[in-house]
Amino acid sequence: MDYSLRPLGDHSLVIEAGPSIDHTTHVKVRSICSAIERADLSWMTDIVPAFTTVTLHYDPTNLDDPGRLPYETAMNRIHMILSSAPLQTDKEPRTIEIPVCYGGDFGPDLESVAEWNALTPEKVIELHSASPYLIHMIGFSPGFPYLGGMPEEIATPRRKEPRLRVPSGSVGIAGSQTGIYPLESPGGWQLIGRTPVALFDTQACPPGLLQAGDHLRFKPITAEEYKEMEANR
Repeated sequence: MDYSLRPLGDHSLVIEAGPSIDHTTHVKVRSICSAIERADLSWMTDIVPAFTTVTLHYDPTNLDDPGRLPYETAMNRIHMILSSAPLQTDKEPRTIEIPVCYGGDFGPDLESVAEWNALTPEKVIELHSASPYLIHMIGFSPGFPYLGGMPEEIATPRRKEPRLRVPSGSVGIAGSQTGIYPLESPGGWQLIGRTPVALFDTQACPPGLLQAGDHLRFKPITAEEYKEMEANR
């Protein structure tokens, strides 16, 4: 498995899995995570997968190797693990269906996205919900999924002026990406809908509903169905 490894500060390492955001690099990222998780390293405190990298956080006080700096010891041990690691993951990807009410108050930018791409709002909804998406990474805010696989026909630039308040569950488009805001926050993505499903719950274990490597499919629902699901949540 080809990769590069470099230190990040005094208690982290970054593994570069590939130069581009694609399926091959994603498989390498997931394989690296699986190999390190299997090793069950006592000095490793967190494993953070991203589009093309894996960041490893470790406790340097738990790395005792006379004559070496902690990051050198950590790098050597990671090299040993990855030198024989197979290009495969230990977890079967899940496919999670996310219901979305598109347009109206739930998706105030749906018309703008349609106009930008010379489409009808109905066509934007059809394209956005047609195929499953790959969750490349979780970032920006707790539980926020960065999804791959959105049709280029509905790609739309971010808003010129970000909103100070984006409701939790909002589904947005920014450039060629789509994602879901798990928590209320500021944001500049074009909002096309909203889901009643809670993506992040501090009382749950794990707190995030979605994980990198999962597949996600959007299912259009009506406003009435949204309100019913929200009431029963």
